[in-house]
Amino acid sequence: MSLSGKERRILAEIEHALALEDPDLARRVAAINSIESGADAGLSLRPYGRQVRDWVAGHVWLIVAVFMLVVALLALAVALA
Repeated sequence: MSLSGKERRILAEIEHALALEDPDLARRVAAINSIESGADAGLSLRPYGRQVRDWVAGHVWLIVAVFMLVVALLALAVALA
């Protein structure tokens, strides 16, 4: 449910008064509101498994290169043995 114009104005007045009275608390409230609205992409609220999948997807080339290096070193070790 959306706030009416009058309710938004009153809320803005309360936020302004809070910012004047206690700026630190106002920053904390703003940070909480930002996190809850999903606007702060810097703070990840995704499940850990999804974070791992995203990291792996972004670093596939590195994972493939390391794998190929390991295979080449194993092949070299077998050839020299």
